[in-house]
Amino acid sequence: MTIQQQSIASTHSDPDFKIFRDGPRLLADIGGTHARFALETAPGRIEAISVLSCKDYPTILDAIRVYLSGLQGRVGRVQHAAFAIANPIQGDQVRMTNHDWAFSIEAVRSELRFDTLLMINDFKALAMALPYLTPREKLQMGGGVVRPDYAIGLIGAGTGLGVSGIFPSGDRWVAMEGEGGHVTFAPSDEIEIDILRFAWRENEHVSAERLLSGSGLELIYRALADSAGQPAQALFSPEILRRGLAGECAICDQTIACFCAMLGTIAGNVAVTLGALGGLYIGGGIVPRLGERFIRSNFRQRFERKGRFSGYLSQIPTYVITAEYPAFMGVAAILEEKLRAIDCS
Repeated sequence: MTIQQQSIASTHSDPDFKIFRDGPRLLADIGGTHARFALETAPGRIEAISVLSCKDYPTILDAIRVYLSGLQGRVGRVQHAAFAIANPIQGDQVRMTNHDWAFSIEAVRSELRFDTLLMINDFKALAMALPYLTPREKLQMGGGVVRPDYAIGLIGAGTGLGVSGIFPSGDRWVAMEGEGGHVTFAPSDEIEIDILRFAWRENEHVSAERLLSGSGLELIYRALADSAGQPAQALFSPEILRRGLAGECAICDQTIACFCAMLGTIAGNVAVTLGALGGLYIGGGIVPRLGERFIRSNFRQRFERKGRFSGYLSQIPTYVITAEYPAFMGVAAILEEKLRAIDCS
């Protein structure tokens, strides 16, 4: 494991990069597949980024210790830490939905001798990063213009399907924490009806996440192969994407097309639910891999296809997040707010 000598200077950085008086802050973005770690050494100054594979470590403590061991001699004691994690946070006990790590937040804090350890839903953290994204860190798809002082929506497909949003409150933003990826999937055309029927064979409840995720791509592929009367190969999502993007497999290409259209429908649902006239952002690990294929897809058409509310949705801009590690900015902002509240108490 090597620590990348990489830093991110976000748009809300202190221009003088004044080092934190109580030492660097440990940040993490933990998904079902990867655990990303970094240090924030000054306001908005994020360095020493490392990406670990979750499956290589029996516990979250093992992963944290490996990362910190790579910093020995470079930093002093870490007092404050904040982790974004792909899971609902309810109390002290965490059991990850898309991985087998389970732990007590307080036990982890005590074992590592942190003064502060925050565990934050990953999409709540990502949502808090949205106001800090620069024009180079997002790509607009379709029309629409941002209306200031309105909610901003967020959706992202990766190992799972995350949903969040932020709302203006005076001079700050308040992030929503929810599990919108687990809403019941609703088909929008005959092909999706067939996919849903196939999915019901395997799952009593078919959520949006069952189809709009890495494993969801595999489920869509199997459903389309079944509908076409063809035997489905044992393909994992990276290979489905590779073959579809390379034009090597018609069913893989159709899988990508269905995925993009479904994501547009769910994104439109999020936008009308939140009143996201401030924009709708697309994160997660899958869409960035699609590149031009996503831009040419029916995502935006489906996003706007809401009958009487099509005009409303046509006003809302949609953006693909292109920043490499955007969640770090959000989790750092949440930690800073928490520490300021402690100082003021």
